[in-house]
Amino acid sequence: MLNNVERASERVWTALDEFKIELPSWGFSNTGTRFGKFVQAAAATTVEEKFSDAAQVHALTGASPTVALHVLWDLPCGASDVPTIQALEKRYSVKAGSINPNLFQDQQYKYGSVANPSAEIRQRALAHLLDSVAIGQALGSRDLSLWIADGSNYPGTQSIRNRIGWMEEVLGKTHAALCDGQRMLIEYKPFEPCFYHTDIADWGMALEFARRAGPKAKVLVDTGHHYQGTNIEQIVAWLLHLGALGGFHFNDRKYADDDLTLGSIDPYQVFRIFHEILNASPEERTNIAFMIDQSHNLKGKVEAMIQTVVTAQELYAKAALVDRERLALLQQGCMLVEAEECLRSAFWQDVRPIVHNWRQARGLPVDPLKALAESGYVEKITKERSGRNSAAASSYA
Repeated sequence: MLNNVERASERVWTALDEFKIELPSWGFSNTGTRFGKFVQAAAATTVEEKFSDAAQVHALTGASPTVALHVLWDLPCGASDVPTIQALEKRYSVKAGSINPNLFQDQQYKYGSVANPSAEIRQRALAHLLDSVAIGQALGSRDLSLWIADGSNYPGTQSIRNRIGWMEEVLGKTHAALCDGQRMLIEYKPFEPCFYHTDIADWGMALEFARRAGPKAKVLVDTGHHYQGTNIEQIVAWLLHLGALGGFHFNDRKYADDDLTLGSIDPYQVFRIFHEILNASPEERTNIAFMIDQSHNLKGKVEAMIQTVVTAQELYAKAALVDRERLALLQQGCMLVEAEECLRSAFWQDVRPIVHNWRQARGLPVDPLKALAESGYVEKITKERSGRNSAAASSYA
């Protein structure tokens, strides 16, 4: 019979074996703010370099077998770039993950994309979405991940009602193009870049758009896309209850959509989110896509991504330690202090020794960040890429 320590280790090992979190290709390239961009010598400058960096993170953590692709940035020629991606998958042993259309960068989207007053521009946006669906089908990617930046900045400048209808129409046509096994994840954001109204501003709007689009549409929760003080784990519980939770974009924030590394500001919140997920059935958890969506403007790209994945693993492990049977009894009996302490005790437990043992047993380095430093990989890519990044820095000046 297993003792308490052995049972705890078994729960953590089972959780870590199932936990996979997708890396964003754009997290390895130079990114910035609306004020400017600080170029890093080691940043990826091609889609192949992004795959190389993603493969390095997966090799050291064992948790990230897929990389999210951005159509405009990674497949600029659309479906004709699919063979290139397939060759990179074989070369680096990481697969293409979610497909992310770009409906915010082109100048034609100044007044919106799928909710633009111009029928011609809405049709162009739809064509891009349909191309993205086809790319996903060709790559065997399950998820089409939609963030739509449409909205307005001033009262009276747009018809909110009309834009709801236009959004429904385009999302419905996109859903109709999905094949069996494909899903459409609809993300929401309360503000930025639009500061009066955003067309998909919260989870209720995203949920209704998903419902109207069809059964293959689900809601995507970005942990940075909420007002201060929002109870994100309550949203997660509701979406699980409704069978509408498709996935996450994980990051952290202090003020708004800061894109900080996961757990750097509020690890307890991430733990609480994972706790709600681990309360779900194994079948429900299988259908939840965990993805990272961060911009590391100052931290080293590969280092920050490994730091994020390791933090996610440790917080998921902590959530796996919650004694759910005891917690349920305490909740039913309204034993408030005892119930809270039952939850908190799992959060405060140092799971690193268990995680280290799991890594060792799985043939992974016990300390992925240390292993990266000792591998010489960052020095190698810095030497190889510094010239191209220096040239890029000159163009931003």
